Amino acid sequence: MGDEPQPRLRADARRNRDRIVDAAKSWFATHGPEAPTEEIARSAGVAPGTLYRHFADREALIAAVAVNNLDHALAEAHAAVAEESSAWDALVRILRQSTELRLSFRLLTAYPHVHAVLKKEREADNSRRKMIALLDRVVRRAQSEGTLRTDVGTGDVAMMFALLAHPLSIEWTTTAQLASERCMSLLLESLRAGEAHDTLPGHALWPEDITTG
Repeated sequence: MGDEPQPRLRADARRNRDRIVDAAKSWFATHGPEAPTEEIARSAGVAPGTLYRHFADREALIAAVAVNNLDHALAEAHAAVAEESSAWDALVRILRQSTELRLSFRLLTAYPHVHAVLKKEREADNSRRKMIALLDRVVRRAQSEGTLRTDVGTGDVAMMFALLAHPLSIEWTTTAQLASERCMSLLLESLRAGEAHDTLPGHALWPEDITTG
C-alpha cells in the first residue's frame, strides 16, 4: 500500500472495481470491516480472484472504501453549503443526511486498525483534512450568524458526531433507527444558540423500547 500512481483501468475493470467498493461499503456498514471478502465479491457479482486483483489485501479494500466515502461526503457537504440558506441549515444537512460521512466515522472510531490503515494513505488523509476544513468553515459561519453556540468548536461537533456514528450494540431495528434519529436531534438542539427547541422525531424511548426491540 502506498501513494504510487495507479494504472488506468479498462472500462470493464473499472466497473468491476466500482461494484466491489459499493458492495464492500454495504457490508462494512452492517458487519464492520471484517466482513468476509467472499461475500463482498458475491454481492459485487465478481469472483474472489477478481476482488484480489483489484485489492491485494483487506487493508487496500478498506482504504478504497474510506476514500470513496470521504469523497462522496465532501461532495455532499459542498452541495449543502451551496444550496442551503444559512450555515446552520447546511450544518444540519451535513450531519443528518451524510450516510457516507457517518460510515467513515464509524470505520475510523470503532475500529482502531482502520485508522492506522488510513494514516498510511495520502489520498484518504487529504480528503479527511478537506472535510474538516469545510466543517470548520460551516461551524464558524453558523456562529457568526448567531445560530450556533459560541462556546463549542469544530472539534466538539466532530467528536459528538463520531460518538453518534458509532455502531449501536443492538440489532438495527426500527427502534434502533428511531433512537439514532432522536439522538441526532438532541445533538443538534444542544448546539443551537438560543432557547428555541424543535420537536423530536417519533416518541420518547423508554426501557421497554430498548429491551424488546
